[in-house]
Amino acid sequence: MAISVRDEGAVRFVRIDRPEKKNALTLAMYEALTDALKGAQTNEACRVVVLEGHPGVFTAGNDIGDFMQNPPTGQDSAVFRFLLALVDFEKPIVAAIDGPAVGVGTTLLLHCDIVLASSRAKFSMPFVNLGLVPEGASSLLLPQIAGRATANYWLLTGEPFDAESALRAGLVSHVFAPEALEANVRRIAEGLAKKPAEALRLSKQLLRGPQRAAVREALAREGELFIARLSAPETIEAFTAFMTRR
Repeated sequence: MAISVRDEGAVRFVRIDRPEKKNALTLAMYEALTDALKGAQTNEACRVVVLEGHPGVFTAGNDIGDFMQNPPTGQDSAVFRFLLALVDFEKPIVAAIDGPAVGVGTTLLLHCDIVLASSRAKFSMPFVNLGLVPEGASSLLLPQIAGRATANYWLLTGEPFDAESALRAGLVSHVFAPEALEANVRRIAEGLAKKPAEALRLSKQLLRGPQRAAVREALAREGELFIARLSAPETIEAFTAFMTRR
């Protein structure tokens, strides 16, 4: 299974588990991620979710081959259902980023509550380079978190940025040495799991709730344009170039 789930006490670890493809995400993987979140939401024993990849790679973003064969066609497509599951998730989500986090691998972090990165983490949102537009409500949330100038630069150029830049911009909470990341992720997640569960839920609701409608509207706006762009000649050209490594 390319998404593995393990419950350790009150913490659910959801791992992107396709290292031979740099954890590139397929339609089936999005569906599995959504199921893992929904299962954690209804499981009273689960108090915290950790999203992680493998040592050295979080995710290379979408599997372009799979994406071209199974493109999203509407707001009920697998990738949008996953993003909405993140938006609506009521319990704390801790993300652990080691190595590359490309495209949705970066934008999904905007919906996580605590983002922990290793010093070798590398982030990028190369949507424009592929003829696409930002997704994951990044056009709304990234300017709020990182500032408009930084968000404009990252989203319009698609250039990668390192963990220290992400820390300064407020995209990540802490940066650790690669060998220390796992232990600190566990420490923080287990610490959250020991706190009063309802107090955590209500606190997250106060932090996220007032903007949830605006986030959903941004997801819908971006999604409509994103789907329309998939048939644009320059997007097809960019995807073909990517696949042939031209």
